[in-house]
Amino acid sequence: MNENAIREVVTQYMVAWNEPDAAARQALLERCWSDEGVYLDPRAFLTGRDELTHHIAAIQTSRPGARLEFTSGIDVHHNVVRFLWRLVRADGSCGDVSIDFGEVGSDGRLVKIIGFFGAPPPTP
Repeated sequence: MNENAIREVVTQYMVAWNEPDAAARQALLERCWSDEGVYLDPRAFLTGRDELTHHIAAIQTSRPGARLEFTSGIDVHHNVVRFLWRLVRADGSCGDVSIDFGEVGSDGRLVKIIGFFGAPPPTP
């Protein structure tokens, strides 16, 4: 899979996080998220598209009008990606920031996303 196709998959994934319509969000996730994909962040460990779909819906419900936006490009090497994003609340203020790392499977869909919230810890 070429780098542009991988970037498109990651972009679809981000669009899915912002999609308010459940059917449209499901269609996006079917194109970009593996059936058994693993999503891991400091607050969640999910396996499978259904769990991710429910998680996104719950996050949207808890933060009405908020959206995620990229704060970097999508870095790709081999089948691995990294990108930064932030939460933008309905009033325009910014919340969580994250760096995500992911892996794309042989079928061209994401099989894993691992997210870290906030700035890295200081050097001891």
